[in-house]
This record gives sequence, C-alpha cells and structure tokens, in this order.
Amino acid sequence: MPLFLIKFFIYSSPKKSFLVQCFPHKKMHEQVLKSKPKGVEPNEGSASIATSSESVVDALKVKEWEVGMFHNEVAATQGIRIRRRPPTGPPIHYVGPFEFRLENEGNTPRNILEEIIWNKDIELKERKPIGMIRKDLEKAPPVRDFIGALRAANERTGLPGLIAEVKKASPSRGILRENFDPVEIAQSYEKGGAACLSVLTDEKYFKGSFENLELIRNSGVKCPLLCKEFIVDAWQLYYARSKGADAVLLIAAVLPDLDIKYMTKICKLLGLTALVEVHDEREFDRVLGIEGVELIGINNRNLETFELDISTTKKLLEGERGKIIRERNIVMVGESGLFTPEDIAYVQEAGVKAVLVGESIVKQSDPGKGISNLFGKDISV
Repeated sequence: MPLFLIKFFIYSSPKKSFLVQCFPHKKMHEQVLKSKPKGVEPNEGSASIATSSESVVDALKVKEWEVGMFHNEVAATQGIRIRRRPPTGPPIHYVGPFEFRLENEGNTPRNILEEIIWNKDIELKERKPIGMIRKDLEKAPPVRDFIGALRAANERTGLPGLIAEVKKASPSRGILRENFDPVEIAQSYEKGGAACLSVLTDEKYFKGSFENLELIRNSGVKCPLLCKEFIVDAWQLYYARSKGADAVLLIAAVLPDLDIKYMTKICKLLGLTALVEVHDEREFDRVLGIEGVELIGINNRNLETFELDISTTKKLLEGERGKIIRERNIVMVGESGLFTPEDIAYVQEAGVKAVLVGESIVKQSDPGKGISNLFGKDISV
C-alpha cells in the first residue's frame, strides 16, 4: 500500500470550510515545501500544488480570484448582487490524480444567473485570440439597423415592435421545443411579422449556439439579429459581430457601470446595438446615468425568485424616469411574462415601443401564427 500524507487547512468564515490535500508520497510533500514561495500562505478555499511549475500556475489563479473579489466589491457598491467569480475560488481542486470538491458560500452560486455567469467565465478561458477574430470581422456580413427595424415596425402596426426569440430551452422551463430547427423558426417569425430576432447562443443552459446564429444569418432572413449571450468580457462583443450579430445584450445586474460604458463604446465602434437590460429601479437609474444608451430592456423576471410580474415595467416607467426616456427618445423593450394581447397592451400603455418574447411563441406548432395570437391580430407585412 502506498503511503499518503494528508494535510488539512481549516479556515474561519461564516461557514467553516475544510481543505483536504493528499500527496501520494512523502517526498512530493517535501518538494512542495521547498518550492513554495516565501511569505505566501494558502488563501481561503485555495490549494497548494505539488510542483514548482504548478505552484506558479496556482499563484496566478489565486491572483485572478483576488481580482474577481475586487470586482465583486466594486459591483456590490452599485447594488449588483451577481458575483462575477467565486470569491474563494472554484469548488473543485486537483492535486495530482486526486479531485476534491469543497463547497462553501464563497464558491456556491446563489441563483441560476450567478451560476451561468461563473460558467461563462470558465468558457472564456478557451477563447480564440483577438487577432483571429479581427480577421473574421473583415468577412462578417454588414450590420443591420436593429433600433431602426423596431421603430419601423412600431410605426407600421401601432404596436410594439417584436423581437422574437429563437430559444430551445431555459433553466427554469427545460426544453421548450423538441422539434427545433433554428432557421425554420426564424423564417416563420419573419413571415409572422417579427421586426428583429433574438438568438440564444449559450449552450449549457439554453441549448443554443453561435452556429444557430450563423445559420440564421446566412439563411436569407432579413431581420436584424440580437446575440442573446451572457456577456462579461469585451472579447464576446467582437466574437458576436464576427458571427453576424447586429445587436448584443448587456445585463446591468451583472455589469458595473464602467463595464457598460466601455462595452457600449466598443459596440458603437463595431456598429452593434447594445440592448441594456434592467430589473429594478436602482439598475434603471444607473443605466440612465450612462451616456449613449439608446435601447433599454425591462426584464419582468425577479432574479432571486424567478417569479414574473409585468407590473415591473409600468413601475419603472412611471414618473421622472419615463420623462427622461421620452426626452432622450430611448426605445424601451418589455421582456418576460408576455403571453396574451392584454399583456402586450399593458406594457405598451406603460411606455414600451418593443417587446422581446420567446416562450409563448416558440412553443407553438406554427411560431408565425403564435405571433398573431400574441398580438391579437395579424402583424405580418
């Protein structure tokens, strides 16, 4: 039987977390002690590594987590509850052939949006170099006017312009459509009167893909396309444009003000429209304080409970905020919880010029006819 040396680190925190490390042999443990940089102590939830080269990698990971913690602190001052990265590092640690899962409140997502954001951060580690994407940008199709299409639809029909969502699944509802052909659905939406399309590109939680975005763009569909991705890094903006996107989603519940300012400027350079999404009064006020925002979405879904309440749209557009929106000619988009003509009429009266709808129409056998049912009339051209 091989001899194993087991070492424990115990940290004090609101919830005690225990770190167990196994070294297959005593000599390996001695090597770790020799290779450990002077003055470096293990961080909460972090692991020591078995070789000097791995020690450097671990130090870089620890530094990355510290930057993430600083980001979380800045975000918290702006009322952002979604943490960009686990404050104590990821729950899974590897030591040689051994894997340990250490869960505490510092590395366990508090809700599904936070889980998605943490996973997105992991996905981005495999991203293509920005130089390669810039080459792809040169071959990207021309940008189409996303806001212009919404305004035109609103003027033509007297109803909110429709952003119809191509979505196969969601974390809260599971699979929405088994027989899922993204191009067929997109074509049905366009025929049914959609002004723009939203295409889910997140694979793990929504069963979407950038391949779907490209397929729709290359299919002859003329509607401008929103890349519905969870954006946490400017790299994603370049990538979305290279795949044919005309617009992207920026979520105020995730991104601090500085990130939104920076990303909206990059969007303008790329020709992309930024749909900035808010959920409550504080987020709305933050976004209204950012120069250059032209399109704002109000998501009627509570991020903590996932409950829907379309009165959120009306509440946020009342009073001074509504006045500012009208003065700046910002296009407002109602999102989530819209299933009937009465729902559409309610948010339109509140002040929206567009709506983003997915579940209530994508589940229909004929999504195009589902649009007619949603609006209570045929809005096709």
